[in-house]
Amino acid sequence: MSELTRQTKTISWVDPRPQAEQAMTMSGLDYLRAMQEGTIPPPPIASHIGLEVVDVAEGLAVMAATPDESHYNPIGSVHGGFSATLLDSVCGCAVQTTLPAGTAYTSLDLNVSFLRAITVDTGRVVATGRVTKPGSRAAFVEAEIRDADGRLLATATSTCLVFQP
Repeated sequence: MSELTRQTKTISWVDPRPQAEQAMTMSGLDYLRAMQEGTIPPPPIASHIGLEVVDVAEGLAVMAATPDESHYNPIGSVHGGFSATLLDSVCGCAVQTTLPAGTAYTSLDLNVSFLRAITVDTGRVVATGRVTKPGSRAAFVEAEIRDADGRLLATATSTCLVFQP
């Protein structure tokens, strides 16, 4: 057995509760644009996987992350939860871009298809979520993850519940 090399990763974040309250006072698109511009801090999950907002528009969310060894599963590739987290994030945020102030959403389901393995050699991946049918009670979304060469790595569909908190 080779010598094990222990590594560490420090994660820091801002308490998300004040931003969640602020989100209710803004349209979803304005809120996510403020996050993209850095005037509102990202949610804590972004620190865990290095998630960054690349672009948002009505019904669209694009995010990117670069996997590292801390995302690996026991068989030597990036854990499926990394992809599922990216896909769930872009699906939810795509729905959020369609919502007026005072409206919230939550994921009801997420169906993921893993098409190619992701490793640290894959490098930065980009996830795109698009609303296929917005709604006042439910919204439907599709998403994908691609590598820098445009290869399709994973896809997802999701349904989000839309509600007034």
